[in-house]
Amino acid sequence: MNLVPRGVDRALLLSVVSLVVLGVTMVYSAGGIYAADLHGDRLFFLQRQALFAGVGLAGMAVVARIPYQAYRRWTYPALGLVAVLLLAVLAFGTSAGGATRWLPLGPFQLQPSELAKPVLLVYLAYSLEKKQELIETFAVGILPHLVVVGTILALILVEPDFGTTMTIAAILFAMMFVAGTRPRHLLALGAVGAPAAYFVLMGAEYRRKRMMAFWDPWADREGTGYQLIQSWLSFHGGGVTGLGLGNGLQKLHFLPAAHTDFIFAVIGEELGLAGVALVLGLFGTLVYRGARCASFAPDLFGRLLGTGITFMIGLQACFNMGVVTGMLPTKGLTLPFVSYGGSSLVFGLAMVGVLLNISAQASRRSATTKRESEARADHPDPEPVGA
Repeated sequence: MNLVPRGVDRALLLSVVSLVVLGVTMVYSAGGIYAADLHGDRLFFLQRQALFAGVGLAGMAVVARIPYQAYRRWTYPALGLVAVLLLAVLAFGTSAGGATRWLPLGPFQLQPSELAKPVLLVYLAYSLEKKQELIETFAVGILPHLVVVGTILALILVEPDFGTTMTIAAILFAMMFVAGTRPRHLLALGAVGAPAAYFVLMGAEYRRKRMMAFWDPWADREGTGYQLIQSWLSFHGGGVTGLGLGNGLQKLHFLPAAHTDFIFAVIGEELGLAGVALVLGLFGTLVYRGARCASFAPDLFGRLLGTGITFMIGLQACFNMGVVTGMLPTKGLTLPFVSYGGSSLVFGLAMVGVLLNISAQASRRSATTKRESEARADHPDPEPVGA
């Protein structure tokens, strides 16, 4: 039996699986020494990432067989669950790197903000489809979505997780635009939201330092600019062909977060420009094929959901690679399917499963339409008598 239904977009599937395989490999290469020092086991991160990948791929296969229309009925219960989990994080969550984002579940940890991504996408697709008749009015097309998504984003921002907050906010604007919300309403909302975002960004000292490090990392090369400088050294050392898998030097306690947020820099050092081009090509294929799946979806719900998922993955990948190369200030976002992390990998693959189901349904619909067209061509309607 096929693991995924017939008719799925195989280029999309291959690109995602390739990223997962690359991710497991690079997590071991980038994090092996750190794992040995921290946990006494060089294979610690590799084993867990391989487990996450296995669970995620199995989940993707299951989700790919579930008609995406079924998610409509679970929209509001799922929103409630996400809100409860985010509140639980604030009360009982574990902290790392100055943020409290995880709920301990035995030997593993759940990051509810990662679950919030697909749930909010389903909510927006469902609500925007349902409100199509009045989508151009501010009271219906924008306000309800702003209240619901804004509430969830407020809980995520408190953790704090500014990067995820801004990513979901961008998805909100994109999906409302695709659904037919008036551009002037979105522009007005952006004009109001931009000063608020600036206040939130500059209101915390550590974010201000990140901005200063982004503008001039050499001004504090041993402090806030250290990570970015080490990242640049990684890319510089890799050259065109790289130092070879496992031969990178910056991961030897020079580059912080080498197996998580800055794993792209390790790819640049060990696999060189060729490896960087491979990653860009795989994400480019994923985004192109995902957008194509969304455009051929059988209904508006599928088009909006597919667009949201594709934009979510592509935008996060761009943010991460932009941060690692110094084109964007540090946001704390991982590289989808590649960076170490169970919640992001499992929920990310589940979202791909939804995309695969959309593509399978679109393929079956196209095949049915083609057969009906051929049947009409083979058996044209008889001419009326007396014509």
